[in-house]
Amino acid sequence: MLISNRWQSKTALFMALGMSSITAMPIMMATPATASSKPNVVAQLFPSQPPPISQEFTNITIPAGSLIPTRSDDAEKIVLAPDETFAVTLVVASDIRSSAGTLLIPAGSEIDGEFRPTGNGTRFFARELMIKNSNQRVPINATSREITETETIDQGTDTSSILTGALIGAAAASVLSEIFGDIDLGEVFLGAGGGALAGWLLGGRNKAEVFVIEADRDLDLTLQSDLVL
Repeated sequence: MLISNRWQSKTALFMALGMSSITAMPIMMATPATASSKPNVVAQLFPSQPPPISQEFTNITIPAGSLIPTRSDDAEKIVLAPDETFAVTLVVASDIRSSAGTLLIPAGSEIDGEFRPTGNGTRFFARELMIKNSNQRVPINATSREITETETIDQGTDTSSILTGALIGAAAASVLSEIFGDIDLGEVFLGAGGGALAGWLLGGRNKAEVFVIEADRDLDLTLQSDLVL
């Protein structure tokens, strides 16, 4: 009888120790890890929750439909022929921030793209955003409003009101040189930076219609799809 009681006592003791080690495991898991050359067996058997994702790898999305105000630092206006495609770099005019005030796109960032004919007018199509003070280049799908208003130019037109402070496309420069023989076409082409001639070199032209894009009102862009930074 004495032997039986001793055996039962030892059995109870072993069971109590086993239960104590199991209930202690969660406490061990919550203890901060320390450097050790031995593998953490408990961590392998009972892995803790994964660490939060670093903000460095978190994408920021600006939704489609958002407005990005832009300007041209090269000119006050852009003069283009109706069928002309013309590459230009625009500049973000003011900081773009989230609703919480976080800076998303700093003012002075650049947007590469081009004006293209749209049938009834011309429109700027953005291609790439270059974030200021960063090496980040981001594809961007954004457009300006469609400019359909034209201005008729003939030999009686005061060209100073059009050409002063203007960036002129090559095709528009060609037709202007046909109407006004005193225009220095070489200098105009240099300022234009190239562009499609688009059939304007026909000769004998007395007047023509051109698009005059005002940099302070016609260059704001609307995102056509989400912009992921």
